[in-house]
Amino acid sequence: MSWETSQPAVSPYRAGLSCRCPRCGQGALFKGLLEVRPTCQACGLDLSKADSGDGPAVFIILILGAVVVLLALLLESLVGPALWVHMAIWPVVIVAGSIWMLRPAKAMLIALQFKNKAEDTGHLERDEAGPGGPR
Repeated sequence: MSWETSQPAVSPYRAGLSCRCPRCGQGALFKGLLEVRPTCQACGLDLSKADSGDGPAVFIILILGAVVVLLALLLESLVGPALWVHMAIWPVVIVAGSIWMLRPAKAMLIALQFKNKAEDTGHLERDEAGPGGPR
């Protein structure tokens, strides 16, 4: 990612939670559900190389999984519903929670990459000479 400016004017957490441009905080970051816009509509920041990878999905799986398991155990110990109730409730909670949490998590990771000036360095070439440098 080649970010064109230094520090953003907005907090990366505020920009991430509102799914806005990490530089100006005004333009929408996404077009559609999770597709990042090529450029910011407000300030023109090039977002074409912004990539959060799998990081947000991993965090959401771990966090949401722990919350759902705790809630399912709590429901089972307090009410003791039939098994079909669990099978009706928890898949809906997991899918809805994942979609609801993934957008801001992805936007926050992109905003933090912008703030910390993270860039893709390209291919990591293998150093044939070893740790001592070229021979």
